[in-house]
Order: sequence, then C-alpha cells, then structure tokens
Amino acid sequence: MLMRQPGEFPGMEVVAKALQMTSRTLRRRLESEGTSFVAIVDDVRCSLATEYLKTTRMSTDDIAMLLGFSDPANLRRALKRWTGKGPGELRR
Repeated sequence: MLMRQPGEFPGMEVVAKALQMTSRTLRRRLESEGTSFVAIVDDVRCSLATEYLKTTRMSTDDIAMLLGFSDPANLRRALKRWTGKGPGELRR
C-alpha cells in the first residue's frame, strides 16, 4: 500500500481502513510486532531512496520529491540517519 503512488504515502488511518480495522487496532498490532507505522514508512522510504540512487540517474531533488520530502536536504539527513551514508556514496 505504501508504494502504490510515488510521492504519496497514505496515513495510518487510510491504511487501517483498507485493512478493515481501526487505527488504534493497527497501532496495537504493530506494537505487538515490535514496530510502528512511522518505522515502516521510514523503512519503505529508505528502501526506495537507496533503490532509486543505485538504479536510476534521477537527481537527489527528484528522489526527494518522489519520496515526499519537502526539501532535498531532509532526504540527505534521512539517508545519513538510515544508512550512515550520503547520496553520493550510495550511488556508487
């Protein structure tokens, strides 16, 4: 669900409704699995960012926009947090 429309990640309410449960139930189930909705969205964004950097020639600005970041600098900071590397290092 999180990868259906590039640049648009549905919120927890939308995902919960699609799974036919309340957001509270979804939150509890994710917590029981040791994760959270935010962590899953971060993981998807990280996976997509590294995939785009390694397999395309898209600019960092375009990738940031595609992943819903308001500023390319936010993507660079997120990549450092997720992988310890910047966009240039991941392109290699």
